[in-house]
Amino acid sequence: MAFKIIASQCTQCGACEFECPSGAIKFKGENYVIDPDKCTECKGVSDTQQCATVCPVPKTCIPA
Repeated sequence: MAFKIIASQCTQCGACEFECPSGAIKFKGENYVIDPDKCTECKGVSDTQQCATVCPVPKTCIPA
């Protein structure tokens, strides 16, 4: 299962894009989005999902 970004809560700070080890997060249109085909939930890299860890707004990066 991939993660997703709740667009209405996203501050568009970009922190998640630079922390994503699989390069799954990109800015598209007016929002950051997570490509579910690329999202690995940081398995093999970290015990926690980096997007959720660095996001300044709780529960913005969540399981899809």
